Amino acid sequence: MIIRSRAPLRLGFAGGGTDLPAFSDIYGGSVLNATINQYAHCTLIETNSSNIVFNASDIEISEELNINSEISLNGKLPLHRAVYKRFINDYNLRPASFTLNTYSDVPPGSGLGSSSTLVVSMIKVFSEWFNIPMGEYDIAKLAYEIERIDLGFSGGKQDQYAASFGGFNFMDFNKNGSVVINPLSIKPRIINELSENLLLYYSGISRSAAEISDSIIDEQNSNVDNKINESVIAMKATKKISHDMKNAFILGNIEEIASLMNKSWEHKKQTAQKVSNNELDEMFNLALKNNAKACKLSGAGGGGFSIFLVDPIDRHDFIRFLENYSKGYILNCEFTNNGCHSWRVK
Repeated sequence: MIIRSRAPLRLGFAGGGTDLPAFSDIYGGSVLNATINQYAHCTLIETNSSNIVFNASDIEISEELNINSEISLNGKLPLHRAVYKRFINDYNLRPASFTLNTYSDVPPGSGLGSSSTLVVSMIKVFSEWFNIPMGEYDIAKLAYEIERIDLGFSGGKQDQYAASFGGFNFMDFNKNGSVVINPLSIKPRIINELSENLLLYYSGISRSAAEISDSIIDEQNSNVDNKINESVIAMKATKKISHDMKNAFILGNIEEIASLMNKSWEHKKQTAQKVSNNELDEMFNLALKNNAKACKLSGAGGGGFSIFLVDPIDRHDFIRFLENYSKGYILNCEFTNNGCHSWRVK
């Protein structure tokens, strides 16, 4: 038997960081994001052996375990191990032999939520294999628990819910820990216009997802815990902007979206020191002088993919500017309304 799954990556437009429990449990958080047609992929192949094989082909890491051995979370592929272990323990399942192959369409540290999206995709493939019905909230909640509680990885909640639900979503992270996903009904003409203005660019200014991103998140958590006024005020401002941007999206006001994106990025930089750096600041300043209407990073910060809004008439001139400025690349993408899904291969 062969089962496949995939879950979409997301672009963060506003409110990122307010989904961290350190903030949302006290003040409540809100995030506006949208998924794109770039994915985290899984293929599970049922085998008749005494082994379990995890293979992450994009990062060229593979592990082979005995089917009857205790699954430790200390290994080269902790996400893979942790997802499988939760299914076996939570549902009192009998271990079975299989090979799980995974890969993402974007590099690690992309700022598009790739690690959480991969966890969602793996949960989906295992729920299909074990015939365990799980809704979007169930999948996202389990993915969050695996990353943040079982493995102790730093981060918020938005990525898991974006990958599970898909589409344009306004997310409320309430003080009691509950999450409410509000799908936005955006008219096709507005989505088309936003797509024409959108340019997603990987600058080559890389970040280590395990180091810089965690460092930024840890600093944001610490700033909230220690009531560092500048950081808390900035996070409250980004939360307010997420509400304003939701209205701008619904109305299709691209100029207002661009203005709010720029404001959101300026506030985001005040939440932690490593969100930006001199190289990123220089690129964004030059981008605004070369006809970009807005620019910000998607994700925690420090590097990864940049989101630019550019008038379609100026698009190719702006692309030439980027090509002359750095050796990065443009990721062509479209918005998608589909969340994670799985299917069996006959």
